[in-house]
Amino acid sequence: MTDRAWESRLITVVAAVLVVFGLAAVYGASSLVATGGGGQVGASFALRQAVGAVVGGLLATILARLDYHKWRDWAWPLLGTTAFLLVIPLLPFTHPISPTINGARRWVSLGVLSLQPSELAKFTVVVWCAMLAAKKGELLRSFRHGVLPFLVILVPLVGLIFLEPNLSMALLVAILAGTVLFTAGARIGHFLLVGVLATPLLYGAVASAQYRLARVLTFLNPGAAPTEATWQVKQSLIGIGAGQLVGVGVGQGQQKLGYLPYAYSDFIFSTIGEEWGFLGVLTIALLFGTFLWLGFRIARTAGDLFGQLLATGITVMIGLSVVLHLGVTLAVIPATGVTLPFMSYGRSSLIVALAATGVLVSVARGRRRGAAAG
Repeated sequence: MTDRAWESRLITVVAAVLVVFGLAAVYGASSLVATGGGGQVGASFALRQAVGAVVGGLLATILARLDYHKWRDWAWPLLGTTAFLLVIPLLPFTHPISPTINGARRWVSLGVLSLQPSELAKFTVVVWCAMLAAKKGELLRSFRHGVLPFLVILVPLVGLIFLEPNLSMALLVAILAGTVLFTAGARIGHFLLVGVLATPLLYGAVASAQYRLARVLTFLNPGAAPTEATWQVKQSLIGIGAGQLVGVGVGQGQQKLGYLPYAYSDFIFSTIGEEWGFLGVLTIALLFGTFLWLGFRIARTAGDLFGQLLATGITVMIGLSVVLHLGVTLAVIPATGVTLPFMSYGRSSLIVALAATGVLVSVARGRRRGAAAG
């Protein structure tokens, strides 16, 4: 069999380049924010992100060398740990380790690191669904013995994320689970049934919060929305357009000067468009496209069904986050807070993305070990 080690090597290089570019983008987008926040140095955000990159890189290196089959044994303990971490922010007496930030309790302080459990939940759901779907095999085509057991576990888990509140992340986790199950052979009719049953719940979730309803109505009819409701999206588009071909230069963008909130995280792509221009945007798009292409290649040629489902889920986890982030910054979907993998400020997101990449590499390495043993 042809040695295909180049796939795992290339996807590692692509992820590393995205992280480096991300550090530069975060520095450019956050330097004045940090400086204006009480005398911190301009590079403080980028330095904290660099710490996350080092931790994530070391974790990815370790996981890349592990046999990915071990995740089948770790799936249930990982699910339990994630559920426990998701419960912590919902308890009334845990404010010292899970404070309210921007109206939501989504982080848990672990001493040296603040972890966002919902970021971990994305990876956890992929691992757990891949394990159970591979184990069930043909039973997955039965609703009672296939899909229903997944719903019993996933609905409460997704509910915990929704209660943070974080509807966009809850939907993302649900879509990831559905992707793995669909790849494993679950019937489309069962997805349609679940979708019909979930529609009233989704409608109620949107209508129950004024800011969610405003975002949807603004997206559907931006011309009739008040200026403050469309401010972020308009400023995002202005920033991208201002970059033209080569951008205004790293750190020289104007949108971060109070015009575009969270220019270093939720709208990092807009900052890239403004400061790096069309060529920078094209480069980032090509890098993510290459990552997804390699991820699906690894999934397609994995040694067993579990490896195929695991690699597919991880690849979609990265790809779907990219699509949602770009969709928000380009105003083609309602505004929501989804980070750009490897690039947006947020150590939880970065560490999870790098760790997942390490697991993806381990699937590729496992394929080569299997070929050598054969």
